[in-house]
Amino acid sequence: MSAAAMRTVDSGSSGIAQAGMRLAGPNVDTTHGPILYLDGITVAFDGFKALNDLSLTIDDGELRCIIGPNGAGKTTMMDVITGKTRPDAGTAFFGQTIDLSQLTEAEIAHAGIGRKFQKPTVFERHSVFENLELAMKADKRVRATIDARPSRAELDRIVEVLVLIHLAAEGDRLAGSLSHGQKQWLEIGMLLMQEPRLLLLDEPVAGMTDEETMRTAELCMSLAGQHSVVVVEHDMDFIARIARTVTVLHEGSVLAEGPMDVVQADPRVIEVYLGR
Repeated sequence: MSAAAMRTVDSGSSGIAQAGMRLAGPNVDTTHGPILYLDGITVAFDGFKALNDLSLTIDDGELRCIIGPNGAGKTTMMDVITGKTRPDAGTAFFGQTIDLSQLTEAEIAHAGIGRKFQKPTVFERHSVFENLELAMKADKRVRATIDARPSRAELDRIVEVLVLIHLAAEGDRLAGSLSHGQKQWLEIGMLLMQEPRLLLLDEPVAGMTDEETMRTAELCMSLAGQHSVVVVEHDMDFIARIARTVTVLHEGSVLAEGPMDVVQADPRVIEVYLGR
């Protein structure tokens, strides 16, 4: 990251804090409220139903937490949403009109759904700034890539994301030298450069220190509203910190849903998950 870009970070931070991140992503019809509809989704592997008539709705701008025991269907659910797995039955819609079952994984990502896996994947031999630049939505054809220099608007966008993911002072650092938690933030930042409307975060605080976990909670809460965010996590302290609505999956279906205190007190949830 150049010295000029670093000065832009310093001068732009206060404006970002006042204005907030702009609403991201391509046009998705959310006139009825929800941005994601899963209806009657069933996925079977060799006779085992990983998802069993799963129905779930995520509102536009919502922060939703998904919990449940191992094997509950959380990963398969995300695989269906991102096109990695095709359901045997049921429908999955992004907004009112985008049928996810008709799109490839790349088309779904382009439509505005981003997914962060458990293990962060970054370009370790490139700087933090370069990672965000490489992830930016842009013309990736060879000539455009060779000739490309970030515009002022693109530099401003990178600055916005650096501030948001707590890495404004780390732009010049090689990504490989970051802590585990910082790499997680960088990968979230790389997703944000794609301007998604819906973010799927799979165990974002696994392996983090307490301080990193706290800052990740702040990050997740700051994203809600500007993006729809689905967090799958086992760390109940983290979930309690960020939760607005919690959905509990068990044996491929929704077992319970509601505010954290209501879900925690549900005898069925205590029996199959929280009591373990």
